[in-house]
Amino acid sequence: MNDEFYMNLALDLAEATQGQTSPNPVVGAVIVKDGVIIGLGAHLKAGEPHAEIHALRMAGEKAAEANIYVTLEPCSHHGRTPPCADAIIHAGIKRVIISSIDPNPLVAGKGIEKLKEVGIEVTSGVLAERGNKVNEVFFHYIRNKVPYVTLKQAITLDGKIAAKTGHSKWITGEDARSDVHNERSKHAAILVGINTVIQDNPSLTNRNENPGKQPVRIILDTHMKIPADRKVLQDRIAETWIITGSEVPEAKIAEFENEYVRIIKLPSPVIEIRELLERLGEEGIPSIYVEGGQAVNASFLKEKAVNRLVTYIAPKIIGGNDAPGMVGDLQVLSMDDALGLRFQSIEQIGEDLKITSSMK
Repeated sequence: MNDEFYMNLALDLAEATQGQTSPNPVVGAVIVKDGVIIGLGAHLKAGEPHAEIHALRMAGEKAAEANIYVTLEPCSHHGRTPPCADAIIHAGIKRVIISSIDPNPLVAGKGIEKLKEVGIEVTSGVLAERGNKVNEVFFHYIRNKVPYVTLKQAITLDGKIAAKTGHSKWITGEDARSDVHNERSKHAAILVGINTVIQDNPSLTNRNENPGKQPVRIILDTHMKIPADRKVLQDRIAETWIITGSEVPEAKIAEFENEYVRIIKLPSPVIEIRELLERLGEEGIPSIYVEGGQAVNASFLKEKAVNRLVTYIAPKIIGGNDAPGMVGDLQVLSMDDALGLRFQSIEQIGEDLKITSSMK
């Protein structure tokens, strides 16, 4: 079996932990000696041992003179855990095979350099395209210091997100809604506008059978209009961050803040998307799942702040001019001005379609 076989196995281990290692990357490791797998590991949670450590512990003394396949360059610095490069050296590993180079300035080639300095053979770039895809959220966050943004919508075949009365439960079927919870579980935060909270009173939680870590709930509420009885304020299932403009009085903020509710006042009277993303990046939020209405969707798209779009299309038609569509006014006056997308995948989930795309 070749390097790609074992790296695919390591990448499978990494992918299985999507959503639970934030703000850290997902990483898988496989140790092989004489054609036999003797150690497996994945990073499970920030602050806990890295994938290489789990694999080395499983291999024990057999790790000497073995090969280790790791999806991301081993760290070489002291963070919340000791350097993995040091552990690899101490175990007597003879060859390290890496998929992706870590763009984190604290690592970025330093781990490879440390391994080579003691005579360990290092091969990098094995299945790099898949390795980079597995950690595209982490890489985007590290390089740009702002969250990776997924914009999700459920629409009818004619592009409506609700009837003209505002009624929207349910556009899509149960299978598609279950898939939404899987998507939520992979993100650090879920974001909506205040109108969604007022009209629908959503929980904004991941309701999988084993939900794991709940995303932070982020509410855009410029003037602090949120009613005190909303689920996101009362259920204490997950943290809720309310983002306001600069003119909200401190006394109003004090009414709502507690152990589970945090108010973040931005410097501008109106919430600016770029300013918002920079602040969330500073707060350690690497990814957000936007589930807003027309206005929120338009605000993110106007700023070209969307990395990925997930659109569920139901085989239903509402019709009419008054039923709201997916996106508010983008001031597009001709087809030349329309925002271009690239379709990445199309799949059927139950009776509905799921289209994943990115902006050009």
